[in-house]
Amino acid sequence: MRRFTILLLMLSVAMLAIVSCANIGMPDGGRYDEEPPVVVGASPADKAVNVSTKKMSILFNEYVKISNANEKVVVSPPQMEVANVRAAGKRIKIDLYDSLQSNTTYTVDFSDAIEDNNEGNPMGFYTYSFSTGPVIDTMEVSGHVLAAENLEPVKGILVGLHRADSTYDDSLFRTKPLIRVSRTNGSGHFSIKGVAPGGYRIFALQDGDGDYRFSQRSEAIAFDTTVYVPYSRPDLRMDTCWRDTVYYDSIKVVPYTHYYPDDIVLRSFTEANQDLHLLKTERTLPDWFRLYYTAQVDTLPRIRGLNFNDSCLFLEASEKNDTLTYWITDTAFTHRTDTLEMEMTSLDTDSLGQLSWRTDTLLLVSRNSWKKINEEKQKKINDWYKEREKRAKKSKTPLPPETNPHEQEFLDIKISPNGALDPNKNIVLKANQPITAIDTSRIHLYQQRDSSLYEEPYILMQHQYDPKVYVLYAEWQPDVKYSVTVDSAALTGVMGHHNKKQKGDVRVRKMEEYGTLFVNLISPDTCMVVQLLNSSDKVVAHLAASAKGVADFYYLKPDSYYMRCFADYNGNGLWDTGEYDTQMRPEPVYYFPKPMNVRAGWDVEQAWDVLGIPVMQQKPQVLVKQKGDKKKTARDRNKEREEEKRKNKRS
Repeated sequence: MRRFTILLLMLSVAMLAIVSCANIGMPDGGRYDEEPPVVVGASPADKAVNVSTKKMSILFNEYVKISNANEKVVVSPPQMEVANVRAAGKRIKIDLYDSLQSNTTYTVDFSDAIEDNNEGNPMGFYTYSFSTGPVIDTMEVSGHVLAAENLEPVKGILVGLHRADSTYDDSLFRTKPLIRVSRTNGSGHFSIKGVAPGGYRIFALQDGDGDYRFSQRSEAIAFDTTVYVPYSRPDLRMDTCWRDTVYYDSIKVVPYTHYYPDDIVLRSFTEANQDLHLLKTERTLPDWFRLYYTAQVDTLPRIRGLNFNDSCLFLEASEKNDTLTYWITDTAFTHRTDTLEMEMTSLDTDSLGQLSWRTDTLLLVSRNSWKKINEEKQKKINDWYKEREKRAKKSKTPLPPETNPHEQEFLDIKISPNGALDPNKNIVLKANQPITAIDTSRIHLYQQRDSSLYEEPYILMQHQYDPKVYVLYAEWQPDVKYSVTVDSAALTGVMGHHNKKQKGDVRVRKMEEYGTLFVNLISPDTCMVVQLLNSSDKVVAHLAASAKGVADFYYLKPDSYYMRCFADYNGNGLWDTGEYDTQMRPEPVYYFPKPMNVRAGWDVEQAWDVLGIPVMQQKPQVLVKQKGDKKKTARDRNKEREEEKRKNKRS
């Protein structure tokens, strides 16, 4: 019996040891698949000729999927009826629905969209091609598309070709689909493949309606008058064979075919003369209503009041004349009803792209009714009296008579800046409604000297575009304090309200607080405007350079500035876009490739050759908002698992 007990105990210990060993050495499922999919066949074969079928199938060595197919897969020539490209097990199937063109090379560019289905290992860039004739075309044309206004890479825009032969004319871009197309990636790069020998004109198109031609003014476009003739030549590249992420084994010299041109730069833009439509209406308060348009309004709408006298309307237009605000000065009417009825006749772009008069009846209801506004006002009045009674009880003495500030409507004004003023800037008075009358005898500018105030002369002028703003100009002295006093009733608003007394104090900064930047442009154009930018690509200062290319910036606060310039061909001081029908390209823009560090009390001189480096390399990366696509790589899961095992052993 004792022997049996000992034998049973030994057997139990052995079983525990076996189980323990089994847990330590449990199979982990084998190594992860880190190999990309490989094409093992296709029907028709890749680069096949004399193809007549519209159904294609590409076979891989494993199950595959297509990521972001709508964004990355491009069929060329472009298909009017969208091709059906899909993954099905180990195959990618392609169904074309348009009639096949004779003697034409077709390409299906997958970019880097193909991955294996389980681990997501990317195949890399892949293009499938075939020809309906006896020859397959292999030339390629590549480059970049940048936004003309700020050289930002343009992602997802179509780039295509038209033959520049004896039948070419500029109307083709409007009337015929592009014959071969590609699409830009996150870096704005494109590559048009399967191009036949010959000369071509190249275009970019943000195709809004899918017809592969410039058919809508709202579509962003780019064009180049150069005739490009694609060609190729043998070339060599260096491929590095890496042992791991740090060390490499060798560098191989790999021969390949280099296709040209590969450095085309297209500058995309949207034309200025957009279709004119009433976008929306707004009436937040009873005192006004606002009309938003899709483009600049050159001829004002005609408004006929149906339940009010339209002569009481006062117009406030935006700088670009695409937003019109009408103030209703008849307060008796607005207090009587919250609904505004009118008949409006305005220009509108019809289906043929022509401006024609259109009449609409508008019913505009204020979002905030007078009843609600008066209730809120009465509450503020009552609260003020309650607070006054509390103060009287607390002080146990009668309070002096006061005017309740909420019983009367005032014109609100702000005096800016508040605190410090740059010597080359001016003081601004801004009201909450258009100013219709001003009494300058009630506005005073004082200079403080030796603890005394001395009245200073000034000029007060209305802002060029904004009737709510007046600018106070004076001869500002550095390191001197000034005070602006606006007496009550100095300003009258469009609704008949007057301002309360207000005061603003500023100190003009010392000259020692600024730096100076002297720019000397080397440019083929003599009509350049230079702009200083902050790190968000926003303009902080601009100046027209002299005919000799000199632009001197004074009173710059210490900071890092970036520089941009453009050729101001029409001399309006603004960057202007292009127009296709007149073959007018947008005014060229250039960037200085590095920041300019301005320090207080220092002068900086900088020569700038605007054509000194290629346009693609000009814009500093810190200013580029459209970043390139993240490169797809296989996840090294086997290495991750080994590292995890080593961590577990150490712990």
